[in-house]
Amino acid sequence: MQKPVSLETDRLFLKPMSIDEADFILELYNSPNFIRFIGDRNIKSIQDAEQYILSKFLPQFERLGYGNFLIQLKSTGQKIGGVGIFEREGLEVQDIGFSFLPEFEGKGYGFEASKKLLETSFSAFGLKKISAITSQENRASRKLIKKLGFTYRSTVQLLGDKEELRYYEIEAP
Repeated sequence: MQKPVSLETDRLFLKPMSIDEADFILELYNSPNFIRFIGDRNIKSIQDAEQYILSKFLPQFERLGYGNFLIQLKSTGQKIGGVGIFEREGLEVQDIGFSFLPEFEGKGYGFEASKKLLETSFSAFGLKKISAITSQENRASRKLIKKLGFTYRSTVQLLGDKEELRYYEIEAP
């Protein structure tokens, strides 16, 4: 197992998501755009959030050395979102995902955090290709994915999901 790394950009700290972030996950995963565009993860209490972190985030970090990262502002330490490289059932290629509290959307943090994580995924984690998926109606996500350099490939449906998602890929430089 690789030791999880913490990352830094001009304005942000990215650190591996831990059980200490349960209150933040509860807030983020119940924000309107998260539920609308990503889905309801049925996290209704701090205990649900802790269980989600223990069962979803930590095992991937233990196995691969990467996963979901907490995004914090350098200037204040405020928790503003998450970005990660995930194994998703139904996708052959590791997938990048990002989400932010509503008041931090549209400020360039998604590009800054995702760009750093992509660079690190190729250079330090040894990934050769990364995918990105988004709903048809999530224009902001599609715009960010294209700005990061991903290429649209097709539509996909994840196991147990009725919605057709737009599927993109990027290869290591």
